[in-house]
Amino acid sequence: MPSQFKVVGRWIVFVSMALGLAGCEMVVMSPSGDIAAQQRDLIVISTILMLIIIVPVLCLTLYFAWHYRQSNTAAKYDPEWHHSTGLEVIIWSAPLAIIIALGAITWISTHKLDPYRPLDRIDAERAVPADVKPLTVEVVALDWKWLFFYPDYGIATVNEMAAPVDVPINFKITASSVMNSFYVPALAGMIYAMPGMQTRLHAVMNKPGEYEGLSSNYSGDGFSHMRFKFHGLDQTGFDDWVARVKQTGTMLNRDTYLKLEKPSIKDPVRFFAGVEDGLYQAVLNMCVRPGQMCMNEMMHIDMMGGAGVESHENRSKLEHDNRHAAEGGHEGDAAPGATFPATGNPSRSEEPAEGIDEQSSEPGQMNHDMHNMHNGHAEPSGMDGEDGPAPSQLNNSGSTTP
Repeated sequence: MPSQFKVVGRWIVFVSMALGLAGCEMVVMSPSGDIAAQQRDLIVISTILMLIIIVPVLCLTLYFAWHYRQSNTAAKYDPEWHHSTGLEVIIWSAPLAIIIALGAITWISTHKLDPYRPLDRIDAERAVPADVKPLTVEVVALDWKWLFFYPDYGIATVNEMAAPVDVPINFKITASSVMNSFYVPALAGMIYAMPGMQTRLHAVMNKPGEYEGLSSNYSGDGFSHMRFKFHGLDQTGFDDWVARVKQTGTMLNRDTYLKLEKPSIKDPVRFFAGVEDGLYQAVLNMCVRPGQMCMNEMMHIDMMGGAGVESHENRSKLEHDNRHAAEGGHEGDAAPGATFPATGNPSRSEEPAEGIDEQSSEPGQMNHDMHNMHNGHAEPSGMDGEDGPAPSQLNNSGSTTP
């Protein structure tokens, strides 16, 4: 009786799994965008090519195990056999041909499906019209929500975006803090979002509908709820959506963004009818807060050879990783648990770190001393006066990336 229960239980589990898989929407294998469809085809072709080797090997393994079983005395037994040229040719030529085919497909697809490459077709049967203007969407991965800028329309949204079908979309993607990953399975593959950097994605949606977008890279407590809705609409429906955002939304300026940037979970959909000029560029260059130096300004100073030894006064203007440090204390205080070398102190201790002179452990003095050391030798003192302090290029709202 117990064995019968086990058999019935196994069948119940098997049937439940089959029904569950049947109810799943396998969006990756049935996408609605041309880029995702080409990626789907690449998965299918690669799988079939590999099965050409795997299936015969599995079948022959079962055949050999059955045919050369101990009880089969009719099977030929040749303990002195050690080589067959024909068998060696088959064993090595077939996998080699598969590897060559996979290599060619991978090389072609790597260039054809490059996310930075502008689209040359709407779908397999239609090329991109010469007069079509792509829709530009600027994406910011926040903790833990998505912010979308529509620079052509002057609007922005949180946790919801829309695009007209059969119109190329030019995504510009960045993040506010930790690295994340932007992913709409029905549209295209995953693209990383990184603070202080901008990644690109070109894609197109071919079928109207409501699709799910998500974060596919773990980024903290609210990661599992970092999802949004992607609406594929016809042109009229998209125009109506833009009008609704402008009619019901509020203004998104730097102060509003700094409040929005704070970590939160399960944020509702929000609309912004207007966006402050240069806000996305300020987010990209990590200089939204007053008094910060933009990343592109810092890179320009570096490209020009640096700003000299006096540039240590710019240190406070380049602190981008302590935005929430003041939430539990005073402005400028180190975050809880900050340790050496971030502060020069051991965790939860008021004493300086071992090997640090308490009288000379000020950050400015330490930076000055380290700057004067090069391969264990002090630089000539005459170099101190060659360059002046860095220019005060702070927080220009109209700054753009180089």
